[in-house]
Amino acid sequence: MARKVYVSFKAEDMAYKDAILGMSNLDCFHNSLNTPIDSVNEDYILQRIREDYLSDSTVTIHLIGLYGAENRGPYEQRFIKRELQASLYDGAGNTKSGILGVVVPEASAAVFKQPYRCGNCGDSHSSVAIGDGTTISEFSYNYYIPNGKCAHPEEDRYCVLVAWDDFTTAPSDYVERAFAKRTAPIANRTKVRP
Repeated sequence: MARKVYVSFKAEDMAYKDAILGMSNLDCFHNSLNTPIDSVNEDYILQRIREDYLSDSTVTIHLIGLYGAENRGPYEQRFIKRELQASLYDGAGNTKSGILGVVVPEASAAVFKQPYRCGNCGDSHSSVAIGDGTTISEFSYNYYIPNGKCAHPEEDRYCVLVAWDDFTTAPSDYVERAFAKRTAPIANRTKVRP
């Protein structure tokens, strides 16, 4: 069964958004959030975004490129931050969406690093640079939800992460993984506004 997918992206990554919308095996729609909601009530704003932009979606694909880092400032990232906040928001008449981070090729080297040997457990761990220098906090926090361990296995991460090239070989599989997180135990530990 195809899941309803919303794509959150920076304008600089529009070509990748268009490629996703053109994938015949995904049920995508895009209703861009590009004008502010006139309110100071954060819960109202998130509810409006869910109702007006994301109401049919069950998974949000968050494109991670070179221009979507938290450290570029809140004004610069205001739309993608709100889209992810609304995707994570459990409100009246809606449930949170699964979040699938797709790293575009230009950002791949900044995100996917060499494995390292852990000083605590001695095991080898993948090094994935998901933080304020590569994405927004709404994604990074829910990818690296604090767990008190030296690593973050799949069951300790709400957000799913994949490189563009891997995503394009099996997009429905990755969307399904993100969808399944909605009912996984880790879904109870997400934060809308980290």
